[in-house]
Amino acid sequence: MAIEAVIFDIGGVLELTPPTRWQERWLGRLGVGPEELEARLDPIFRGGSVGAIALSEVEESVAGAFTLDEIDLENFMDDLWSEYLGTLNRPLVDYFARLRPAYRTAILSNSFVGAREREREVYGFEQLCDVVVYSHEEGFLKPDGRLYRVACDRLRVSPDRCVFLDDAEICVEGARAAGMHAIRFTDNAQAMRELDRLLGV
Repeated sequence: MAIEAVIFDIGGVLELTPPTRWQERWLGRLGVGPEELEARLDPIFRGGSVGAIALSEVEESVAGAFTLDEIDLENFMDDLWSEYLGTLNRPLVDYFARLRPAYRTAILSNSFVGAREREREVYGFEQLCDVVVYSHEEGFLKPDGRLYRVACDRLRVSPDRCVFLDDAEICVEGARAAGMHAIRFTDNAQAMRELDRLLGV
């Protein structure tokens, strides 16, 4: 069956996001160990990834968890967003952009409150494709099958006519379970080669 739509993940795919080790730089300033840092941040970040709390509430909770003043909180969040946004994977972004109008295209990302606004400002992803689906706006995360169905519904195409590219195997498996074709991203050359094969290029 012919592919009609191509869907890409963001982090680790359209954005290159190697660890910046920002958490380690904050351990001494906060007076906590890595396990304690993670334990305090995890429930806050979990809520932010599914939109259970607003960005202002995330910031308020982070400030409260570590007794940060306004300046330290701003610096802490800047470090967080710097790693989150990474740098643009320009060759793959250009490949993705060239798929239109022959194919409907979408971005499907596990995300965090505030991501749409920041990625719009820095990368303009909404101009790159037809649909952008963020977990924090839908209330659930990949590999939950509901998130893949949202992308297909908004593209107005059945899952078996979609191909999905993601760097996380669990998310690739989730796409296949939802009825999509799916490719695990390892590098640009591999991803483009496998996509070209599926698209018959």
